Amino acid sequence: MHDEGHYPVTELIADFLAARAVRKPSAHTLKAYERDLIAVVELVDAEPVTLGDLSPRSLRLAFAQFAGSRAPASVARAWSSWNAFFTFLVTEQVVAGNPMSAVDKPRLPAHSPKPLRGEDTPEQLLDAVSRADERQRDPWPERDVVVLALALCAGLRLSEVLALRVGSFHGRAGERRVEVAGKGGRPRTVPIEPELDAVVQRYVDSRRVRFGRVSPGDALMVDRRGAPLQRGGLQYLVQSCYRRAGVNDRVPRGAQLHALRHTFATRLAEDGANASEIMRLLGHASLATSQNYIEVTAEQQRAAVRANRTNRALGRLA
Repeated sequence: MHDEGHYPVTELIADFLAARAVRKPSAHTLKAYERDLIAVVELVDAEPVTLGDLSPRSLRLAFAQFAGSRAPASVARAWSSWNAFFTFLVTEQVVAGNPMSAVDKPRLPAHSPKPLRGEDTPEQLLDAVSRADERQRDPWPERDVVVLALALCAGLRLSEVLALRVGSFHGRAGERRVEVAGKGGRPRTVPIEPELDAVVQRYVDSRRVRFGRVSPGDALMVDRRGAPLQRGGLQYLVQSCYRRAGVNDRVPRGAQLHALRHTFATRLAEDGANASEIMRLLGHASLATSQNYIEVTAEQQRAAVRANRTNRALGRLA
């Protein structure tokens, strides 16, 4: 172990981010790490902050200040960023141990799935978006349908859609699959049905007509100028699809693209997929997360039985 207690923490953060970049996370993920680490460093009572200043006590005080103006989810994410940072320093033999076990991490309630409301909403959404809207300056329904379909029919996250390449799709007809750069550096393969494969191919063909040659290494999703689509642009695109289909009132608050992914998972559970299958297809880190979809489905089934008019008649007899 090296004696590096006097190293400026900002330099070590730069080393950590460089090591993380090798795993090829999204730019959004790297920025979140940097934001969380710097925000807490700025609350440590020292100038400049060195590794020796990061005692369990100083970290507890800094996190207490940090938590005063942040939501519990933001504090939990910052705690995870710092835990990953110190794990890196231990691995690199810069420090002997990880002090984050002495800093309380907020307990968060389990996230409940937020699928689109309404039995036929996914079909209504796809149908509306597949038709060119005359109110748009430059309609491109082939592209808009692909974004929705990759979340609704393959369960991809927003960041995963943005990371796809034209050449991410492989396999013979009937055995097609897409290679996904998953969350936390966990790659996975998702089977692609012929219908989704045809929609992707139609979009790539339309893109070729607009901009010319398309290479396998190119970003799959592009904007109307042919540049790789960015996070904000994709979010805006999905919101505009909801508006065009008139289903804004069926989208859970704060879900947006995630509502499409949750719809995919909920329908898997409704059709009999077990938690292990859902976990593999959605790239969950924990089986408990996948189990949530099955439990929600069970609640929906019970609610449907409860709504049965015959049960109410039986109640009157009792």
